[in-house]
Amino acid sequence: MIDVPLQQFEDLVGQALDGIPDDLAALLQNVVIVVEDEAPNDDPDLLGLYSGTPLTERDSSYFGALPDCITIFRLPLLEMCESLDEVIEEVRITVVHEIAHHFGIDDDRLHELGYE
Repeated sequence: MIDVPLQQFEDLVGQALDGIPDDLAALLQNVVIVVEDEAPNDDPDLLGLYSGTPLTERDSSYFGALPDCITIFRLPLLEMCESLDEVIEEVRITVVHEIAHHFGIDDDRLHELGYE
């Protein structure tokens, strides 16, 4: 397992977000992105989690809702990587994967697109 301090890991998540095309980033609505060390259910395979209402399911009753949340889990990502380059790539993939859920793209479609 590679060691990446929390602040550096958060910077990598920020870099992954900066890599999202501007026209897509502009569509992120009412969502926050946070980093946690581990998933609350101690699932060692869970790298990220989207909690909320995807854009495709929002209607007029969504008005005033608390922000959706994308959580990126630091330790499981670090445990699967042997180099900083691997961490950077896996963080990018995980961020894109969870943002896709915000846009209403499910795991089956993500798998078809090459995001595991």
